[in-house]
Amino acid sequence: MSPDKRLRARMAETKLVHIMAAHSPLSAILAEEAGFDGLWASGFELSALYGLPDMSLISMTQHLDMLRAIAGRTTLPIIADIDTGYGNAINVIYAIGEYERAGASAVVIEDKIFPKVTSLVVAGSRQELLRIEEFRGKIEAAVATRRDPDFLVIARTEALIADLGEAEALHRAQAYVEAGADMILIHSKKKDPLEIESFSRAWTGSVPLVIVPNAYPDLDAERVKAPCNIRMMIYGNYGIRAAATAMQETFRRIIANGGAQNVHKDILPVEEIFRLQKMNEVKAAEARFLVERTLHRRDYQDFNTIDSA
Repeated sequence: MSPDKRLRARMAETKLVHIMAAHSPLSAILAEEAGFDGLWASGFELSALYGLPDMSLISMTQHLDMLRAIAGRTTLPIIADIDTGYGNAINVIYAIGEYERAGASAVVIEDKIFPKVTSLVVAGSRQELLRIEEFRGKIEAAVATRRDPDFLVIARTEALIADLGEAEALHRAQAYVEAGADMILIHSKKKDPLEIESFSRAWTGSVPLVIVPNAYPDLDAERVKAPCNIRMMIYGNYGIRAAATAMQETFRRIIANGGAQNVHKDILPVEEIFRLQKMNEVKAAEARFLVERTLHRRDYQDFNTIDSA
């Protein structure tokens, strides 16, 4: 079964899938080992990895390169965060083809103008939305372009982020469903989940919802299942935040202690990194191929010695 089919099947089976953001193959490996249902190829996390703000500064090529690297190290379905689609509907057509070939099982496209500004910046942030008609064209283009009908096109409305209210969010979401979207991602920057829960109760559309509980982490799986129309939770920035937390603490302790003597025991042993890198497979390949080649060379040299004698 393809990853695209597996993602749809998992949603049908469990009614709620948990998707962890990844910014590298290593973070993808760790998410799969932890038991997540899929991966979020996060634009925010990749931007942070480069030390840049999430403001459309990372190119599609950079994002695709990382997605391909992740796809090569995991069996999980990958949902690609493609921001505004890298331009208009023509850019979306090109992007969908590239992301399908790179190994994505879904894309999320948001209805902001390009260049976007990350959604959770509150003070003085620019949150401008595209006209509904133009964004509908992007969704229609994505649906028409995908080769695999199981490939999900998820429309993300930022109406609540832009403080336009629930009615506008519902209106936009319904328009995007009519354009062919398979799911609607509804986003909020409120510190409690009431805005998302209200939208979920009011949503009568024919497709399920996706949420990203970054600002409102108290909304857990049991509480989400109550409205019955939320099928996907994306943990959108936890990987990079966890990594940065660990690195900050470790680096500061090394400087404070004048060495690594006090942090060495508190971090993963290098042998665990070897395991994640599958060094055992490399060693097995060396034993099988490099040793045999060495023996073959020795046998050949011995044969030449005998022949010359």
